[in-house]
Amino acid sequence: MKKNQGILVLILTAVLIGLLAFTSAVGFGKTGTGSAKNIKTGLDLSGGVSITYQAVGDDISQEDMADTVYKLQQRVDSYSEESQVFQEGTDRITVEIPGVSDANQILEELGQPGSLEFQDEEGNVVLEGTDVETAEGGAIQNQTTGATEYVVELTLTDEGAEKFATATEENLNKQIAIVYDGETISAPTVNNVISNGQAQISGMSSIDEARQLASSIRIGALSVELEELSSNVVGAQLGQAAITTSLIAGGIGIALVAVFMIVVYALPGVAAALALIIYVGLELVMLNAFDLTLTLPGIAGIILSIVMAVDANVIIYARIREEIGEGRSVRTAIKTGFQKALSAILDGNITTLIAAAVLWLMGTGSVKGFAMTLALGIVLSMFTALVISRLIVNAFYDIGLRDEKFYGRQKERKTIHFVKRRKIFFTVSIILVLLGPAGMAAFQATQGEPLNFSLEFRGGTSTTVTFDEDYSIEEIDRQIKPVIQDVTGDAEIQASKVAGSNQVNFRTRALDVNEREELDQALRDHFGVEGDITAQNISSTVSSEMRRDALVAVAIATVCMLLYIWLRFKDVRFASSAVLALVHDVLVVFAFYVLSRTSVGNTFIACMLTIVGYSINATIVIFDRIRENMRSMKKNQDLAEIVDMSITQTLTRSIYTSLTTFITIFVLFLLGVASIREFAMPIMVGIVCGAYSSVCVTGPLWYVMKTKLGGKKEKNA
Repeated sequence: MKKNQGILVLILTAVLIGLLAFTSAVGFGKTGTGSAKNIKTGLDLSGGVSITYQAVGDDISQEDMADTVYKLQQRVDSYSEESQVFQEGTDRITVEIPGVSDANQILEELGQPGSLEFQDEEGNVVLEGTDVETAEGGAIQNQTTGATEYVVELTLTDEGAEKFATATEENLNKQIAIVYDGETISAPTVNNVISNGQAQISGMSSIDEARQLASSIRIGALSVELEELSSNVVGAQLGQAAITTSLIAGGIGIALVAVFMIVVYALPGVAAALALIIYVGLELVMLNAFDLTLTLPGIAGIILSIVMAVDANVIIYARIREEIGEGRSVRTAIKTGFQKALSAILDGNITTLIAAAVLWLMGTGSVKGFAMTLALGIVLSMFTALVISRLIVNAFYDIGLRDEKFYGRQKERKTIHFVKRRKIFFTVSIILVLLGPAGMAAFQATQGEPLNFSLEFRGGTSTTVTFDEDYSIEEIDRQIKPVIQDVTGDAEIQASKVAGSNQVNFRTRALDVNEREELDQALRDHFGVEGDITAQNISSTVSSEMRRDALVAVAIATVCMLLYIWLRFKDVRFASSAVLALVHDVLVVFAFYVLSRTSVGNTFIACMLTIVGYSINATIVIFDRIRENMRSMKKNQDLAEIVDMSITQTLTRSIYTSLTTFITIFVLFLLGVASIREFAMPIMVGIVCGAYSSVCVTGPLWYVMKTKLGGKKEKNA
């Protein structure tokens, strides 16, 4: 009976892999038919719509322009978390939305930014658009009749709530008109005094009408009135070759990881490889199902999450080997291995999932997109490790593959004395961390800029050129960008084509008047450009508000992780040492950015967030083993011995997980394009640093806190 069940599980596994291959991998690309074909991609991969607005009126402050950029960014996040909004010149704002091709539809749905006022029946303005925080259209069920009603839910600012409370009290049972650009778009009757800043507009005939009204209110709540200046469909910023090489690199990396797992873990390694294939397929299907936007750095992030999914399998299979090494039967070892690995896997993944949830709730733009992809990867990795891998391993056993040689036996290791060398480790860590601020001070003094900020952070110059022929992205990269680099002295050049024309937009560092003239002449001399060449200064696409939101989100996520670890391990010293190690890893990677002058842009945010998610896992595994060993701790046993033994027992897991991750990212670094390499190199530094801190720093740091700060003696802790 067991044998038949095992055969059935393996058959179902093969069917599932085939089904996922058909629905996702086979359909990848524009010519396919599978779900992966429908995955939304960013401006860098597939292009999208670019809309430029002109501010209306005189004496518009820079503060109002910045506020409008920030609010527009929040508006367009509903289309894609990778949408970008930035200021161009002094009075223009450009919106770029990836993965769409109908500019007119976007303009209609987004609405025409204009003035918005709430007026009473005598024409007095009782509320302005800037007093509205959010507006959402939807459907509700009438509690009395049970009928469906279409409404708009309004949330007002604190100041707006005070104004509206007064207005509704003075206009009870009267109409308050919503006037957009001089036209009344709605005139609801006030039924109640509204003092809590939450209002509801009813009476719409359809969900579309409700959403259209909400859209008009949202867009009219901007600080600056805008009018459309131009709208274009822009092509991908990167050529097909860039996408192909990245996918090839990802495929090679995943194949190497699968081979590594099979060589190291024998039969369970085969189960891990099969589970990994299923994970990849499910990831592609879920990306489509949840309508997530995929960019080129996003591909790197997904490949990284795929490798991180191997971590749970490594923990489980190392446990199985330990159980066999202690003389238990293979069947018992499999069962016990999964049971003992469960707490480490759950704690590590739930901790990271909490961080992802906070980042998604509080972040904007690429931070929110990263959080969604991270959360999806965590859930899928736990499912494939704890369910799929378990079913496959047990199926192998059930069909007769029961010999110990198929699973391996953990040899007894000599305990390594990490705690004894803690002063050396702490000194090395302090030096590595201090390299960051020291490097920033040195570069500030010599180059006037502590970090190599990219266009996303510092802004630059946007130059639009109409060529006499239609250049492909590959030709632009190969022929035109080197000419621009000669003038600017900077390799960071972003190019995007306007669909249906020979027009190309180049974004570079900020150019002065002389440099703009030199660039104009160089383009005319080398490419025979006869048409106009226009240039405008552009603001950063990562605004100060977005940076603030990201920092606040990361800080709150860190606090939430600390609280979770504290509650789970019932010792604040576990939590504080884990968070300190996490901060250590982030600061070391930051020091690498400083000293290597790697560009600090959107990939910087993604990299740092990846390190936060990756670093905590290794620490949790070691702490879980310390907690387990302390339960069986002998009365006079040395606490340092417990820490050393726990780190030694989990050393294989730490090495193997770091190695498999490093291999995949290294392949990506070798084969990827420049933007991918800028993401991959700091990640590799983070992998090495994370392995070092989890093995050499976290355990000894907890030991110091336990024995020095906790008032405990080194024995009988």
